Amino acid sequence: MAAAIKTPGVYIKELNAFPNSVVEVATAVPAFIGYTEKIPPGPNTPTRLSSLKEYQEMFGGAPPTRFKFTDAEKIDVDPASQFLLYSSMRLFFDNGGGPCWICSIGTYDAAAKAGKKKDDFLAPIAENGDLEKQLEPTMLVAPDAVLLGEDDWQVVCQQFLAHCAKMQNRVSILDVFNGDKARTNKPDDVVNHFRDRITSDFLNYGQAYYPWVNTSIVDDSDVDYQAISADTLEAFGKALTAAVSNVPEPLKTGITNLVTRMKPAIDEDAANKQALKEGKDAPFPAKGKPGDATPPNVKQVHRSLLAVSPLYLKAMGSIRQKLNVLPPSGGMAGVYTRIDNAIGVFKAPANTGMNSVSSPVVDITSAEQEDLNMPLDGKAINAIRAFPGRGVLIWGARTLDGNSQDWRYINVRRTIIMLEQSIKFASLAYVFEPNNASTWVTMKNMISNFLTNQWKAGALVGAKPEDAYSVDIGLGSTMTGDDILNGFLNITVKVALVRPAEFIVITFQQKMQTS
Repeated sequence: MAAAIKTPGVYIKELNAFPNSVVEVATAVPAFIGYTEKIPPGPNTPTRLSSLKEYQEMFGGAPPTRFKFTDAEKIDVDPASQFLLYSSMRLFFDNGGGPCWICSIGTYDAAAKAGKKKDDFLAPIAENGDLEKQLEPTMLVAPDAVLLGEDDWQVVCQQFLAHCAKMQNRVSILDVFNGDKARTNKPDDVVNHFRDRITSDFLNYGQAYYPWVNTSIVDDSDVDYQAISADTLEAFGKALTAAVSNVPEPLKTGITNLVTRMKPAIDEDAANKQALKEGKDAPFPAKGKPGDATPPNVKQVHRSLLAVSPLYLKAMGSIRQKLNVLPPSGGMAGVYTRIDNAIGVFKAPANTGMNSVSSPVVDITSAEQEDLNMPLDGKAINAIRAFPGRGVLIWGARTLDGNSQDWRYINVRRTIIMLEQSIKFASLAYVFEPNNASTWVTMKNMISNFLTNQWKAGALVGAKPEDAYSVDIGLGSTMTGDDILNGFLNITVKVALVRPAEFIVITFQQKMQTS
């Protein structure tokens, strides 16, 4: 007892019945970096949330993406107004995503005016940056990075990998630049370009997926003619009018009148929104309630045009299709979360579907996947493929370090991170404890119990625990007398990790009839 007993009476002494234990750290907590509608916490400030509703309350909604109308066959997105984080967040939660961190690097308005810059993406992961101070994130995801110039995108990818290697507790899910384009035999092939741009440093901390995917995140109700850029809206209206030049009355006049209402409706709704924002009465009252995603009078014109103009219907469908093309990183972060929660981090995130995905943008055959999966330089890119009767599946589970037998598979890299970080945090309790046999035995038992539980869960391979792992600690095995004098306590942990059955070969042979 700490205090001397001198007064007669009864004293209580409590003893710990159980030793310290290793607690498994979280494995699927992505940190998303990108542009948002608003930034209440301030730029580059990581914020933890658990649902899309929380995201919308904190960071706002979808970006006002604009499209330039050239003709009925050519409607192109205005790059300055394009942002991918919000739709990627929806894809993340649709695929099983949960707790995550959001690091907003700027607002839509500011980025549209000043441009998207690589320095925006690098600020959160800079030396002593905000994400270095957060230990929970286990993945880095930045869908908006593909909107940078190719040189800037390369720098961001390389710095993400370097950051993960430095932290040793997270991986980066990268998107192939121009991953919505098919492969070619030319020098500008998107996959070869990706490999040429990514250097050979820290490859085991990254994984990439190809191609981008067609999703159902944006539905018909999310799109109207406000998506047409202001400088081409007049040309769009003229095209709608010209398309009905041979249509009989009164339909022709009706469509013409609707076209003339397009611009005034936008102006009226903008004035109403501004008035509501300032707490004033709407100057152009309309049916509907404040906060409608699309103002009622614009909705009325939009619905009427949908009903009577085939060209308008085609244009809105084209815009919706383009908005639904997304890089897969956000959805893959959700898939990782879903598999980790259902089975464990040791299960390869492959041979599973993606929710809210209708098809890959580019169809890949088995022959075409050979180069993706096993290139000479080892920079494997995991395929997303459509299979008849099975839907869209993730059909690859390799890191970018495909030539390494240690770090070839994503689940191996992530499982090791989980084991390392779990044991590391549990071992903090023994810093400055006596460096003697008692401490060594206690720590060895603590780590062994944790690894036994991992073996039972299926993360380690072996007929018995002794075959699945070993823990060595002590003088003469992991330490010398000088180590102890210098304050070092060395522990060696060896584990036999589960690896995926990537190639299943079934051999058939006929046998002679025996009866």
